[in-house]
Amino acid sequence: MTETENNTITKHEKNLSAIIHASTFSKYFIPFGNFILPLILWTVNKKEHEFVDYNGKQALNFQISLFLYSLVLGIVSVPFLFNIFDWNFFDFPRFHNFNNLHINFDSDNFRLGHLWPIGIGGLLQGAIVVVNIVYSILATIKTSEGQRFKYPFTIPFIK
Repeated sequence: MTETENNTITKHEKNLSAIIHASTFSKYFIPFGNFILPLILWTVNKKEHEFVDYNGKQALNFQISLFLYSLVLGIVSVPFLFNIFDWNFFDFPRFHNFNNLHINFDSDNFRLGHLWPIGIGGLLQGAIVVVNIVYSILATIKTSEGQRFKYPFTIPFIK
């Protein structure tokens, strides 16, 4: 963005764009707030301000992308969770133990070697959270200064 374009962006547009990026943190207080609040703010203001339209799309695309990455990572990790114990889910004669509450934990069936994929999955989920926090803060700061911010690792769902 050139200096001339930066001067044409009003303080209202800068603040509104920064609020859109910062509103993604509402997910820690409101379920799916990281989608709902930015979507509302973007939808209401996208036709009036090109800078707000750009930033709303960026914020939503980033949040959708991170949600998708997290979902895929969780789906990939779940089979390893069931592989830690020898549970035999389809062995119907053993179901009677659950009815009488004779649940026991046999350490011989515990397979510690199968924990590493879950550990890697947990670390990657943590990395997704850190990337989300760091880049959302950077986007808020840059847009409040009138600069265009493009998130990394983003799939452009909304064009």
